[in-house]
Amino acid sequence: MSRIEELIAELVPDGVQSRSIGDIADVGTGSSDRKDASDDGVFPFYVRSRDVMRIDSYEFDEEAILIPGEGDIGEIFHFVSGKYALHQRAYRISFRTPDIDTKYAYYYFSVHFKKFILQKAVSATVVSIRKPMITDFQILVPPLEIQREIVRVLDHFAGAGSGLIETLEAELEARRSQYRYYRDLLLTPKSDCEWLTLREVASEFGRGKSKHRPRNDPRLYDGPYPFIQTGDVRNSGHRITAYSQTLSDEGLAQSKLWPRGTICITIAANIAETGVLDFDACFPDSVIGMVVNSERASAGYVEYLLQSLRSKLVAKGKGSAQANINLATFEEVRFPFPSLNEQERIAAVLDRFDMLVSNISDGLPAEISARRKQYEYYRDRLLTFEEAVA
Repeated sequence: MSRIEELIAELVPDGVQSRSIGDIADVGTGSSDRKDASDDGVFPFYVRSRDVMRIDSYEFDEEAILIPGEGDIGEIFHFVSGKYALHQRAYRISFRTPDIDTKYAYYYFSVHFKKFILQKAVSATVVSIRKPMITDFQILVPPLEIQREIVRVLDHFAGAGSGLIETLEAELEARRSQYRYYRDLLLTPKSDCEWLTLREVASEFGRGKSKHRPRNDPRLYDGPYPFIQTGDVRNSGHRITAYSQTLSDEGLAQSKLWPRGTICITIAANIAETGVLDFDACFPDSVIGMVVNSERASAGYVEYLLQSLRSKLVAKGKGSAQANINLATFEEVRFPFPSLNEQERIAAVLDRFDMLVSNISDGLPAEISARRKQYEYYRDRLLTFEEAVA
């Protein structure tokens, strides 16, 4: 039996009491804005992301849990101890009772808060948090001795685990840099290349289609047809093998089904990301579809070429309030195309290299994933108790 299990059996054999955050903590937002940030600021400035900025003045001096009010709901939590500033759309949770260890509460929120928010949402997508969502959250509060032992174990596990994960991530990044170097070297134009637009080597080239009227009508979704989003393209690596949404027959009637092997190119949000469809799918007009003419080009070669030139394509989309590119961007750009045999050779070499570096089921990415899952498993076990009957 572990030390924590012994303490639970000794101190709370009948279960742990649940308490509402609104009864035991002060909950509120900051008053700072990103424009107040200073690169050389003295104090940490917590905004609505994992990144911590700097600022010249502080608003609070305390221990607290910080969560964003918008974006990545239930995914980002900060533990802070000391002086700091807080964004006007981020929340602080500062405990006013001495029987709560703030670091314990931080770990508890990390495990349980997102599930709570999603349960409250039911049929709505959670895009922002309001104060009552936080104050209504129930936290199981064992005696301080148990809380501190949990914090000690998780701090140790997180510290030892994060050091190893950082080492593995550094090694993975080194391999990816090596991959990018050889990819760009292989794709360097030779004298015998033809310079062509994408449309000239495509049998079909155009934007996706998604009228979706009336907007967000549930009858248009949850059917058998994959509906690719820009995020699915971004997360694909090279081949798009997963999707987060589907269309019904009514939704398909307002869209277009592109064939397996289509190259997807994002032109809004995360622009110039690419991936090759591994199944027939629809996508919105924020994605360009390209069906390669197999007599003129290799789809794999074209996708790797676009990956290699992404920074140049992104640069063409700068200059407006929101970066974007469009079909006209590709009408203006010519790309190098060697012989079809050479394109296929280059694509095959890069496929093998990409598999060694990026395949989540093999090598370093799998090890990193396994370590994170191991930590999350033990964290979740430590923070799950039998609740006392009121």
